[in-house]
Amino acid sequence: MYKITVDGKTMVGCNEDAWRTTSSIWFENAKNDHGYGAAFTGSRRVGQSRIAPQSGMNEAGLVFSRLASYYPRQEEQIIAKKAITNEVEYLSGILHQCRSVDEVKRYIEQYDHSFFIEDVFIYVDQSGKYLVVEPYNLIEGNKSSYVLSNFCPSITDPASARNLDRYRNGDDFLKAHPLEASIAYCTALSDTMHVCRNRNGDGTLLTSIWDGKHGLVNLYFYHNFDGTVQFNLSQELAKGDHMLQVADLFPVNAEFERLKTYKTPFNTPALRVLLVLLASVLFTFALLLLVHYFFKSESNRFDRIYLFSAMINVILIGYLFVLATNVNVYYFDAPYKHYSSFLISLSSYIPYFLLIALIPLLFYSARMIKSKENKRWIKGALVLNSLIYLALIAGFNYWGLTSLS
Repeated sequence: MYKITVDGKTMVGCNEDAWRTTSSIWFENAKNDHGYGAAFTGSRRVGQSRIAPQSGMNEAGLVFSRLASYYPRQEEQIIAKKAITNEVEYLSGILHQCRSVDEVKRYIEQYDHSFFIEDVFIYVDQSGKYLVVEPYNLIEGNKSSYVLSNFCPSITDPASARNLDRYRNGDDFLKAHPLEASIAYCTALSDTMHVCRNRNGDGTLLTSIWDGKHGLVNLYFYHNFDGTVQFNLSQELAKGDHMLQVADLFPVNAEFERLKTYKTPFNTPALRVLLVLLASVLFTFALLLLVHYFFKSESNRFDRIYLFSAMINVILIGYLFVLATNVNVYYFDAPYKHYSSFLISLSSYIPYFLLIALIPLLFYSARMIKSKENKRWIKGALVLNSLIYLALIAGFNYWGLTSLS
């Protein structure tokens, strides 16, 4: 995200990068005579009919944005603060009650913000003043331009921040172009900072550009900056509280249609159950193969196929756990590199290993299946085990886990 202030006019641009298909914009009138109406955007459902705010603006021109980030958890603070129990009520409450960054600061200081341990927030008012809200720190600023990405400024030096493509692209754009508080300038800057990954064409779900002075917001959908939809906050609030699905406001987007039909264990619960079942079956077959290997009465030179298959089963069980617990694997370019775990990064090479091992595995398994010395139960186990390998290869291929980006 970024903010720009020129000649008394402040504009704020926000890119929401997400894999959800429920991107929405909604408008809420003031809750009392002293409050403010506001518009919000977001895509993450937190209830039957509620969505967590990702960005927004109120009638006073106060804008906020939220970004995923990392901050190490600290011990409990000495000063007792109020607990945040409902993120939607808390975040929307700030825009409904506060007019300026100073008021936001006083509001937030009452609460234990470590509730949002994986987020960093920024609030910008009409004057151009801004407040960065980390889990344990508040940082005030009043620069004419400011760029923030997925990091906490208090623990991230400028050189490290520039390792993030989105931040570096935005920072370089601002250095190369004189500041303008115009929709054309902000659209170009947002375009520069957007994400579109090679595997599925996913990345920036929604771009919102907020004009606090005139109460306007321009939306750009799914990293397509050829067309925009603009809303006037006052006019929308006059219609009463309402919510709109952003996808319905724009022409059909082929990459978004791909996202809608792309199935993973995180949007299709049956696939998560299937991963667990496959892991259970692989574990069972691994035990059977090991028992047969170590306790059979006679041995031959092909028996090590049992040991090799059991080892591969154990490796695959570990990888299935990674697939069931790490959503990024399904979207980032393969082989996936985890930001902090070497083992998860290493596991991304397992699909390639299985592809290479599959031909000798199937060849020697076929030899053992044809052998008259083996009993039917071990032959059946080898057949089913091989079928699971083939099914997993098909799944890995569908998810792009065997591609070389």
